[in-house]
Amino acid sequence: MTAPPHRAAPDKAPERIAGMFDAIAPRYDLLNHLLSAGIDKRWRKRAIGSLGLTGSETLIDVCTGTADVALEATGAARIVGVDFAGAMLTLGLRKVRVTNQAKRIVLVRGDAMRLPAQDRSADAATVAFGIRNVQQPEVACAEMARVLRAGGRLAILEFGVPRIPGVSALYLWYFRHVLPLIGRMISGHNGAYSYLPASVGTFPPPAEFVTLLRQAGFAEVRAVPLTFGIVYLYTAIKA
Repeated sequence: MTAPPHRAAPDKAPERIAGMFDAIAPRYDLLNHLLSAGIDKRWRKRAIGSLGLTGSETLIDVCTGTADVALEATGAARIVGVDFAGAMLTLGLRKVRVTNQAKRIVLVRGDAMRLPAQDRSADAATVAFGIRNVQQPEVACAEMARVLRAGGRLAILEFGVPRIPGVSALYLWYFRHVLPLIGRMISGHNGAYSYLPASVGTFPPPAEFVTLLRQAGFAEVRAVPLTFGIVYLYTAIKA
């Protein structure tokens, strides 16, 4: 499958993307649940389940946003959530404190391309709908390989395009026209929800991203379509 034809790749300069997510932070969680009809919670559960956590692991959650994945990963002993958007981390920290998980979950401001973690310091790594926002995703994947111990597990959720022709056409219409309109109305931000379909349209298709993960140092890489291929779950093991 190839990515749908699209305009030139959007500007993914870290300061621009961080500023955009800071601007929509107050409505971010609401829009995630609304625009996905609540299915985003199931996607995150599936990703966490693929890690096979036993209760002793250290997990690094890259592009943690408002910490939904970190909070979902109840099987990890310690979680470090990393994001470069300060307003998103502020909301995430509030959720962590409300759920009394501050001793287990630490949120840190940092760049996915320069993770603030030592070599081989984590047992698992996750990214949920953030890898396409990284200026150089291959660098971020290499960074996750660096911080994972041998045998460490990786789970990445990212948007895709359904393969079924009728579903694909309906999805692309919703994604390019309805979603940006709702996003603008609720978030009050003109660009963020137009950026979303543009960023998905220029992200590498599953086969290419699988190759990228292998080149970054991962083995047993799989791309599993979820919900007709609207989302892909990429799983891998640090070689």
